[in-house]
Amino acid sequence: MEIVRCNEQDFEMLAGIWERSVMATHDFLKEEDFNEIKTALITDYFPNVNLYAIADKGVYVGFIGLSPDSIEMLFIDCDCRGQGYGSALIEFAKQYGVTKVDVNEQNPSALNFYKAKGFHIMSRDVTDDAGRPYPILHLSL
Repeated sequence: MEIVRCNEQDFEMLAGIWERSVMATHDFLKEEDFNEIKTALITDYFPNVNLYAIADKGVYVGFIGLSPDSIEMLFIDCDCRGQGYGSALIEFAKQYGVTKVDVNEQNPSALNFYKAKGFHIMSRDVTDDAGRPYPILHLSL
């Protein structure tokens, strides 16, 4: 298992991991919202974070997007969950200096994962950043 810095050539592969992960974990998303986010991944989201993939035997199984103090995204391929990849990415993020993460309130498995890694709920927004009806929990170490 190794963590590698990603670049534009990786975006399509990361978008596939995102799609499979979200399909398995975000059943609350309306189809039109899913498609809107998917369309914006490569053009709007990926270029604005520092992306790192976790690879196992040379195959990307998940990725994390970081800003200076926050985890902006963390997705593990749907058939690779529960194998320690997310935990490894969290440890990497902590070494990077991350202290915050936002999580969809309607994704209790992600919330429990972050809580198990030492994050605590600090505040809540009723909608996501785009004003969609998906409450966001703001967590901090």
